[in-house]
Amino acid sequence: MTDNTASITLPVNVEQIQQLLPHRFPFLLVDRVIEIVPEQSVVTLKNVTINEPFFNGHFPGHPVMPGVLIVEAMAQSAGLLTQISARMKGNSASALFYLAKVDNARFNAPVVPGDQLRMEVRLKRLFRSMGLFEARTLVDGKEVASCELMCAARSEK
Repeated sequence: MTDNTASITLPVNVEQIQQLLPHRFPFLLVDRVIEIVPEQSVVTLKNVTINEPFFNGHFPGHPVMPGVLIVEAMAQSAGLLTQISARMKGNSASALFYLAKVDNARFNAPVVPGDQLRMEVRLKRLFRSMGLFEARTLVDGKEVASCELMCAARSEK
């Protein structure tokens, strides 16, 4: 995948994701994009391993992925939806979006090493310079987290 191209081949791998998002280790929380309907929805994956740095303190002897990082993984997935959609339309990039609001966050089960997160994100609507997304995360087909995200485009100064 290169800039200014409409050709996106699934799956989108982590090297390509790094061309689309500014996040880097230890804060890049999406490993792969496996499905996309431009300007509508995206499905991404995150493989959770014991090597994640947050497991050292959350919690020693009982590693659990922090819920806020699951929300961040869903937000990064929303960012990938906007970035890939822009490229598929022939634009080199979409504006960088920042997480502005999280509503109705629910955590239904702990996420532990060995789990594979499947983030499903749907664009509800775009208005002004903001996007509203519905997101949920599944492990082995069971919903472990869900929320509604509002993201705002960064204003250039």
